[in-house]
Amino acid sequence: MIIQIPGNKEFVAKHLVLDFNGTIALDGKIIDGVKDRILELAKILKIHVLTADTNGSVARECEGLPVEVCIIGKEKQEKEKEKFILSLNSEGVISMGNGVNDELMFEVSELAIAVIGREGCAVTSLMKADIVVQHISDGLDLLLKQHRLIATLRK
Repeated sequence: MIIQIPGNKEFVAKHLVLDFNGTIALDGKIIDGVKDRILELAKILKIHVLTADTNGSVARECEGLPVEVCIIGKEKQEKEKEKFILSLNSEGVISMGNGVNDELMFEVSELAIAVIGREGCAVTSLMKADIVVQHISDGLDLLLKQHRLIATLRK
């Protein structure tokens, strides 16, 4: 997916890395409308769901979706998420999250989108994000309707 932002460099997106709980899921259940958007985005991006799986539901909730689920350890999650993004070479990586453990992931992603959602968003991660959205659907729609993304990031 090529994104040309006026006054900015051309961005070639290859990977979308999504935090699970608090970002695409609430209380361990994928939020309404997210699955349909993931199905559309999977046609143009490789999608990864990165989680400590606090509620033990990620496998069930992501069953049948074209995503790679990566379960990280319960400790040092921020470092695990950073390491995962770096393993994708950072360039071309879009990440979405809301927790303190997403801060380092945001720092090394080419484009970081903080999602406030029903759980709220950690201020430290919010400050590292390129864009902040209220709801996950808004964040995913930025990628599906690129004119919105361009309008937000143009210089």
